[in-house]
Amino acid sequence: MYKRRNTVMISAGLFLLTIIIMLFSVGIGESNISVETVIAILTEPLTHQTAFWSPGDATIIWEIRLPRVILGALVGLCLAISGAALQSLFRNPMADPYILGISNGAALGATIVFVYGAAWALSLYTLPLLSFVFGIITIFLAYYVGKVGNRVPVNTLLLSGIAISAFLSAINSFMMFTGGQNLQQIMFWMMGGLSGRGWNYIWIIIPFAIIGSLAMITMARSMNAIMFGEESAQYLGIDVEKIKKILLVLTAFVTSAAVAASGVIGFVGLIVPHIVRLIVGPDHRILIPVSIFTGATFLVIADDFARIVISPAELPLGVLTALCGAPFFLYLLRSKRGEL
Repeated sequence: MYKRRNTVMISAGLFLLTIIIMLFSVGIGESNISVETVIAILTEPLTHQTAFWSPGDATIIWEIRLPRVILGALVGLCLAISGAALQSLFRNPMADPYILGISNGAALGATIVFVYGAAWALSLYTLPLLSFVFGIITIFLAYYVGKVGNRVPVNTLLLSGIAISAFLSAINSFMMFTGGQNLQQIMFWMMGGLSGRGWNYIWIIIPFAIIGSLAMITMARSMNAIMFGEESAQYLGIDVEKIKKILLVLTAFVTSAAVAASGVIGFVGLIVPHIVRLIVGPDHRILIPVSIFTGATFLVIADDFARIVISPAELPLGVLTALCGAPFFLYLLRSKRGEL
């Protein structure tokens, strides 16, 4: 009961922090808008306050910045819980949807939609669903290629994931080369970013984010058991192989939605869960909820930096996270080399 109360209090505090940061982020841009004005514009439908802002400010808030910030939070939480699940599953802090190739697999599905256009545009969810199909194929391929007997050693898993990811990147590059008029769109997707994303992209990702988050939270106890070893989990009556496959599907599920909405943004699933684990410990009943809000906050702040660091131009968000994440991965690789 005590731990549950603590989890609720920590999650509530992080939720409030996330909302505050999102409000500040909505005001950041080429034309800065104060937090007071942002709040007034967002609450005007309820308060019916006399407008002291320009119609242009209202349009910028509602049509450009608010959907971008909300989308950034959703993408961040999806990538963070994916990383937390993979690190639990393989009991290693270097497991990440980007490194294991899920992101590149999902990106290939998105590239096919872009190249073949209307032939694949069956509905709003064609993009995330095809991304999901390729993402899940990628992670299961990496899993079975890296499997040695009944075990999946982390070193072989990482190597198989990196090799498959490189192969998929080559296919993506080939499709970009033959994509003709879609080349710029595909290149933007591969670099990752939230620029130009409207409310449609939120409707794409939000069901995946909600279902994935709730599913991960309900599986927290099983993830705790697996962290202590597969044999120990089996003694507790947990079907380890079944849980592994469910977690792999869930990881592909939420990662693919994130890629479909924002392109390839790497290393969020590596950095966030690892730092959260250092702060709150390995208990996934706390780790997953905290990772949800930390991942959302992390990517919103990263997007703020991407917007202002080379202003008035904009740095692709995937480039920024790679600049932070690649050195972090090398640090983990060096510090954990005796365990691989």
